[in-house]
Formats: sequence, C-alpha cells, structure tokens
Amino acid sequence: MTSESVVLIGLNAIKIALKISFLPLFAAMITGLIISIFQASTQINEMTLSFIPKILAVLVIILIFGSWMLRTFLEYMINLFNQLPYLSG
Repeated sequence: MTSESVVLIGLNAIKIALKISFLPLFAAMITGLIISIFQASTQINEMTLSFIPKILAVLVIILIFGSWMLRTFLEYMINLFNQLPYLSG
C-alpha cells in the first residue's frame, strides 16, 4: 500500500461523506434561515422554536433521499473492499 493509495482512499471517503451529508445539512440550514427570519419579523426569541422544524426537515430529506445515500455509501464500501487484495500486496 503506497502513500498515494492511502491519500486517494481518504480523498474519496471525504468526497462521499460530503456528498451524503450535503442534503440533510442544506435542509437544516435553509429551515433555520426561514425560522430565523420568521423570529426576527415577529420578535419571537424562543431558542427551541427552530429545533423541531430542523429535525423534521432533516428527517424528511433522509426519508426521501435515504435510499440514494445508502446506495452511494454501499457502492463506495464495496469498491473499497474489492480493492483490498490489490492494496495489501
């Protein structure tokens, strides 16, 4: 196993992690922004008000795109396990 292969595996792992986590994080960010604008316009300063909608938004995104996220992760892991014989020797 060369240092190039280790760097390539790490780079691919980071790419997959970013690809998988982008949609839930983006949904939480947009939901938080909308709730913050609502709180600023109505002068409601309740910190827990944005927590439940963010959780629901992330849950909906995971329910909609969860199969794609799991398939993407499993394809990466299967590819990584298939490369193990070539990397070890």
